[in-house]
Amino acid sequence: MAVLAHEPVISGSPAVEAVGLRKQFGTVVAVDGIDLALAPGRIYGLLGPNGSGKTTLIRLLAGLARPTSGEARILGTRMPSRPMLGRIGYMPQAEALYPDLSVGENLRFFGALQGAAGSSAIDRVMALVDLADRADSPAAELSGGMRRRLSLACTLVHEPPVLFLDEPTVGVDPALRVQFWSHFRRLAGAGTTILVASHVMDEADRCDDLLFIRSGRVIAHGTGAELRASAATDNLETAFLRFAGLDAEGRPVADGSNA
Repeated sequence: MAVLAHEPVISGSPAVEAVGLRKQFGTVVAVDGIDLALAPGRIYGLLGPNGSGKTTLIRLLAGLARPTSGEARILGTRMPSRPMLGRIGYMPQAEALYPDLSVGENLRFFGALQGAAGSSAIDRVMALVDLADRADSPAAELSGGMRRRLSLACTLVHEPPVLFLDEPTVGVDPALRVQFWSHFRRLAGAGTTILVASHVMDEADRCDDLLFIRSGRVIAHGTGAELRASAATDNLETAFLRFAGLDAEGRPVADGSNA
């Protein structure tokens, strides 16, 4: 399958940055002073339980929400930035498709929004997700797995160098999940920076680097091997619990240690 191409990112410069990033909703602190710098051309896994702040962090990084304090930068540009939105791909957990429009019409619409209305871009991304033979099918008539593939295609149609994927494999069958990750790996190989939010620990080893997040804070960052070694375990789920100061049943460790 074809690999999407885009303008190169300057070597050595972080593709995605956060400095003291914080978001508060009333008395609830959803993101609590996060700092990070993500290098281009790598897949980062943002892992944590539901309600840990993953979606809010992604929306802040993508410029879809304004922080209470701190800042996010994409390719050196402070977010939110309207011009920079054309260089970002964002796949939300909830499908954002027009059910009465066909596969091709959805792609043309989302492509036009991002300045990629050419037929070659549409054809390339349909081939990427194996939907070329369903170009004229209304989105409402697609299976759940096909709609997820269409959502991914709408995210990729403008060939963004930075890609945010929020729980992209939720409700996806195992075979399709493998296909999705194969797509992500090829894109990273071509220079795309990808941040994948998930609460499924068995997907973590498909990422180059992992960020464990809990209560709006990044509690650990490293490769899967590094995090396992630091937590003295072969199991990433156990490693997460130890970094979070929880026991095997998810309860706070009485003495406050992570052992």
